Amino acid sequence: MATLTQQPTSAETSNSSGMRWLPVAVLGASALTLAVPLAAWSGATAELLLGDVGPLVRWGMIVVGVLHDAAAAVTVGLLVVGGFLVPEGRHSDRRESAARAAALTAIVWALAAAVKLVFSFAEGSGQALSTPGFIDNFFVNVLGIDLFRYQLIEVILVIAVVLMAGSVRTRNGLAWAGALAVGALMPVAYTGHSGDAEGHETAVTALGLHLLGVTLWAGGLIALLMLRPQLGKALKITVERYSTMALWCFIAVGFSGVLFALQSADDWSDLNSSYWLLIFAKTALMAVLGWFGWTQRRRIIDRGVDKPGAFARLATSEIVVMGAAMGVAVTLSRTPPPLLDESGLSDPAFALTGFRSPPPLEASSWLSVWELNWLFLLTALFAMGLYLAGVIKMRRRGDRWSASATILWMIGWLIFIYITNGAPGVYGRVLFSMHMVMHMALMMAVPIFLVLGTPITLALRTLPKRKDKTLGAREVLLAVVHSRYAAFIANPVVAGVLFFGSLVGFYWSGALELALRTHTGHILMTFHFLLVGYTFVWSLIGTDPGPAKWPAPLRLIVLLATLAAHAFFGLALMQGTWLLAPEFFKTIDIVWVDDLLVDQQLGGTIAWGIGELPTMVLALLVTKDWLASDEREAKRTDRQADRDDDAELAAYNEQLKRMSS
Repeated sequence: MATLTQQPTSAETSNSSGMRWLPVAVLGASALTLAVPLAAWSGATAELLLGDVGPLVRWGMIVVGVLHDAAAAVTVGLLVVGGFLVPEGRHSDRRESAARAAALTAIVWALAAAVKLVFSFAEGSGQALSTPGFIDNFFVNVLGIDLFRYQLIEVILVIAVVLMAGSVRTRNGLAWAGALAVGALMPVAYTGHSGDAEGHETAVTALGLHLLGVTLWAGGLIALLMLRPQLGKALKITVERYSTMALWCFIAVGFSGVLFALQSADDWSDLNSSYWLLIFAKTALMAVLGWFGWTQRRRIIDRGVDKPGAFARLATSEIVVMGAAMGVAVTLSRTPPPLLDESGLSDPAFALTGFRSPPPLEASSWLSVWELNWLFLLTALFAMGLYLAGVIKMRRRGDRWSASATILWMIGWLIFIYITNGAPGVYGRVLFSMHMVMHMALMMAVPIFLVLGTPITLALRTLPKRKDKTLGAREVLLAVVHSRYAAFIANPVVAGVLFFGSLVGFYWSGALELALRTHTGHILMTFHFLLVGYTFVWSLIGTDPGPAKWPAPLRLIVLLATLAAHAFFGLALMQGTWLLAPEFFKTIDIVWVDDLLVDQQLGGTIAWGIGELPTMVLALLVTKDWLASDEREAKRTDRQADRDDDAELAAYNEQLKRMSS
């Protein structure tokens, strides 16, 4: 009986190398075999009464969709497995094989994404591919509509993945290429059915989680089969790492399904539609995949001994089911969903933001008005959960961890949840003053609590060091905090310039209106200001491992200079006589807002007023650190004097005598 970790023979390696593309073919064939008849049954390829662009586009979207999803999954899987899950070793053929294969599949991904863009434009414009002037119209109008813009962004990002995968051979290079490939998936989340419907933020979050989970899950498994001839004894370690990742992917896919279901039906009769029948079929296939994963862990990993082909046979069977699920998913994306009740969505606020106009702002609204944003809520809950898991791990092994640090970390994320899901987040979409409340809290309040929670220290004390020579969370964290980029960005002057420059660049450009109008802009704004604020606060008072801190007096000078610049920003808004993002605020026309300019000036007052308290807290903390460092230096000097009988003072006095003689 051979073990799973035994080194493959040369004959096996040669044969397997020649067959390494078989899993990709199995995935694509399984997906197409199911997608084509399902598309005919569900109406996904039915001829339109008006504006039909021909069977080539209707059926081509199904075929190209399968190629796109399969190529994306394999590309991401190869780069992530090669960069993170495969142990570092003397043999570079593992990484080279993963990089070369990923470059090829990324080319297919890029071509499929480009064809999808052209076909989508044909459908959206109602022009057949043979229409005179189609190409000219495409290049003139492709940037004017969000759907096509997102698809174009994907094409550009995937081309970057092709170039990167084709040039890197190191583990770190593969890891960075994998991160870029995962990022290239995100624009796809904005091209689903729900991008222009009520609750689109929830649907986009659900689709993003689903894409991430399914792509890593399916792509990782295919990558394992493709790289198996080169892995040899490293196969067992790689499968163990993949199994853990697959479990998280399964959880993400399951939760995303719940979120998406909440947005896809508002009547029991909807559940009889072809759209929902496809959802049920996909759910059943996901359950089967979950069973495969459990079987893999129980039979292959836990026992650790089996025939050399056992993993390959089990994984190939799983890929067949994954292909079927992919075929259902492609058909589902082309099947018209049931019509939802969207009565009352004619107000201008919904047309511009995707959200209904909130009720008039009253004192009770600060506690009673909520709108769940699942992306921000999940981010906060995940950060809190990981932190508590670290604290529990410390306690179980008998180590102590500061209760105050834990409380501060939790308070920071609770504030984040409130300002992104509560009244500041809801009213901040339509009211400049409330937008400023959210902004200032993100930049100046939340970061203080998070930095004082010292999360990096906790992570480094609890995350396991990867002894199997793979790349884990601890290794990535250490690489980031000790990188040249971190040293540059955490410089107090650079952090201060970014802090103030972000305010000026955001509000006196088109970025404000983009953040108010679009889901993408809102997300980028939120995380950008949170990270900029965290970096600035960390450069002043952070105690986590990282770049060397400046002396306290210099940090205090930088803080005071930034405070002066921030005060100037607030005063400029308070005294301004021009309206920021005028088209947006005039179009939504919130009836209970009497004067837009007065509200904007109130926002300036809030920026100036809210900014003062956190700044004073930071100044006190820097001063405290200054005094503590002086006290530490005095104690060090006293200990040295005790050891050498105050030799330094004696030498100084002797020098004074010589100078006076």
